[in-house]
Amino acid sequence: MSIYETGLDRNPANYVPLSPLSFLKRAAYIYGNRTAIIHGRRQYTYSQFDERCRRLASALARAGVGKGDTVAIMAPNIPEMIEAHYGVPMLGAVLCSINTRLDGSAVAFILRHSETKVLLTDTEHARVMRQGLDELGSKILVIDIADIEGERIGETDYESFIAQGDPSHPIRLPDDEWHAIGLNYTSGTTGDPKGVVVHHRGAYLNAAANALSFQLTPQSVYLWTLPMFHCNGWTYSWAVTMVGGTHVCLRRVEAGPIYAAIADCGVTHLCAAPVVLGMLIHAPEEAPRSFRQKVQIATGGAAPPSTVIAETARLGFQITHLYGLTETYGPATICLWQPGLDEMTLEQKAAFMARQGVGHVMAEEATSLDPDTMEPVPANASKIGELAIRSNTVMMGYLKNPEATRAAFEGGYFHTGDLAVRHPDNYLEIKDRAKDVIISGGENISSLEVEETLYKHPAVMEAAVVARPDVKWGETPQAFITLKPGAEVTAAEITAWCRQHLASFKCPRHISFGPLPKTSTGKIQKFELREVARAEARVVAS
Repeated sequence: MSIYETGLDRNPANYVPLSPLSFLKRAAYIYGNRTAIIHGRRQYTYSQFDERCRRLASALARAGVGKGDTVAIMAPNIPEMIEAHYGVPMLGAVLCSINTRLDGSAVAFILRHSETKVLLTDTEHARVMRQGLDELGSKILVIDIADIEGERIGETDYESFIAQGDPSHPIRLPDDEWHAIGLNYTSGTTGDPKGVVVHHRGAYLNAAANALSFQLTPQSVYLWTLPMFHCNGWTYSWAVTMVGGTHVCLRRVEAGPIYAAIADCGVTHLCAAPVVLGMLIHAPEEAPRSFRQKVQIATGGAAPPSTVIAETARLGFQITHLYGLTETYGPATICLWQPGLDEMTLEQKAAFMARQGVGHVMAEEATSLDPDTMEPVPANASKIGELAIRSNTVMMGYLKNPEATRAAFEGGYFHTGDLAVRHPDNYLEIKDRAKDVIISGGENISSLEVEETLYKHPAVMEAAVVARPDVKWGETPQAFITLKPGAEVTAAEITAWCRQHLASFKCPRHISFGPLPKTSTGKIQKFELREVARAEARVVAS
């Protein structure tokens, strides 16, 4: 036995479980009188923010919520959403943030699959949530967040609920940092969403990585344009608090309010899908406001084209390209700045920024693996492998889905399903998506889910859905359909059918009719359809 294996045990003095709950406790202690949250006329200091989170935890405990229970929330980027990221895990409960763009059936599935015990829901989403609850059938406690006027469907409202809570409720760190802190659903490539479970340790480390990579400081003012339901706001819900920065909430992502917040609140940082960059560039003349501070934007999804880079730079923004998935707590890689980048031509800079980059500082390994050998592909910018990640910031697994979990972790790596090359400088660049996920405006759309809906139409014999490049959204679904003999249907009728059965953002924006290309074994050749979609998009763009 080694001399280091006796008398050197872990104890409360030398070991504290890592949890982002510590960030709130520290911020309230150090920055108690500083502004933590701004939401229109509502403002909270860190002391007030801390108190409201404790009240929420206490009220939930009185309602019977305990360790391992699920508390769901459907809300836009408002203070209550941030508070839930702290108040819920204080109890050892798990926060499930629901995509506000889902339909009632998808909401019902999530509430049922997650075994939600308490639901916090903003009145703006009352119609969809009522549909989901009606389909769910079983009874759960529903609390209305009445930030704006709207239909109330719950037993009480949020402010009345937390008013019953104890403002000195203790912040209890988890006994084990491996304990679940969040549950986030992703459609992936199947019709039913998969529940991605993330733990306190990963949330702590990913938040720390984001704060370091994005250069957050106590002077940072972070604007919430990225939905907080996306991977817990890419863990910036915790990263901004970690440094004692200011959260600026934004209910609706529109150019006018974004520019107003930048100018009036002194915003220094924001995260956004490429569609938001286009929104800023093509804003109405009355929207842009002058600002003196440097504003950094982190964007993920489709790489921003050179024109977007140039225009955003002209407007005073600095772009950083990130890559990640729900399974990696959001950002896992970053296209880090390198010496000489500023001297590159616009075309060279755009090509460099299109890469997904390298693993962030808390990611152990991000590489592209040869699927046959499970060894990294040569760094020659041509050999394609699967982008794979090993890190403390990889999910625990998929809830109630051990088979999918095992497949995702095969060989000791998390398999992203994205195909990538390694450049000579070890920067990764994705070349294709192995599983045909369409990323539209930052949202993942399952081509299989859309195809299943199309196949249910009485006139459709065959259907295939692929990504079509789009200037505004990055990508949108394009459907290729073969009709049954003698059947007649228009593109408008197909669109109407999809809108009846899918969330609007999943509906194909372009529909083509005709025979589908197939292999000798009858498999639809999607790569040919993607080429057609790209060619048609280029013609439209020209």
